Amino acid sequence: MSFLEHLEELRWHLMRSVIAVMVFAIGAFIFYDFIFNVLILAPKNPEFFTNKMFFILSEYTGVESLKINRHPFQIININMAGQFATHISVSLVIGIIASFPYIFYEFWSFLKPALYDNEKKHARGSIFYTSFLFALGILFGYYIITPLSVHFLGSYSVSDQVLNQINLTSYISSITSIVLAGGVIFELPVLIFFLSKIGLVSPEFLKKHRKHSVVLILILSAIITPPDIFSQVLVCLPLLLLYEIGIKISKRVQKNQLANLE
Repeated sequence: MSFLEHLEELRWHLMRSVIAVMVFAIGAFIFYDFIFNVLILAPKNPEFFTNKMFFILSEYTGVESLKINRHPFQIININMAGQFATHISVSLVIGIIASFPYIFYEFWSFLKPALYDNEKKHARGSIFYTSFLFALGILFGYYIITPLSVHFLGSYSVSDQVLNQINLTSYISSITSIVLAGGVIFELPVLIFFLSKIGLVSPEFLKKHRKHSVVLILILSAIITPPDIFSQVLVCLPLLLLYEIGIKISKRVQKNQLANLE
């Protein structure tokens, strides 16, 4: 295929991806009551699943700091078109999240013809694993990181004279950023796989910088969690596990490349 033919092929893949996003976004726009009341606004309320589990755990352990989001803050809108704009932006984000497996399928379909047979063999199941990790990251971000962050940021105060009345746009942007970041972070093993394939990282490089990664993960978890060991460990463990899985994947890629050279 010529360069222009490749561009035409890419254009159709992009168009189909955009259509998929719009279909799910329209669905999210229609079912706004469920999206906002059941999903988006729920993490700040005591009845949210994670908040209830932390409360039960606090009763067993006696750690009062685990009782998060017991006093939900008020969310306000200060812009005339703020709620409508938020409705549209949230619908688009939901559309992207829901259609991610199909978007990656279109992306993979465009790249697959350029791969050699052995590369296709080693990349088998990439759509499933990438989509699974993304969904797992979304759930981790929503059920773990979000309630902890909402509790910390929503209850943080510099003075008793300053009340927290959170702007709707600020709250929504924080929630969507955290959830999407969770989905992206959980793609770490996939990223390491491709970086190892092109020679930018190696198992030795990842092992050498393991301590730096641990420190960064500990700092991140300390910022977004209450001041207790349990919640910090709860956030740290999945991220550390992903890094270790990435090292195993990089080692396997390196082993396969050496076998092909021989």
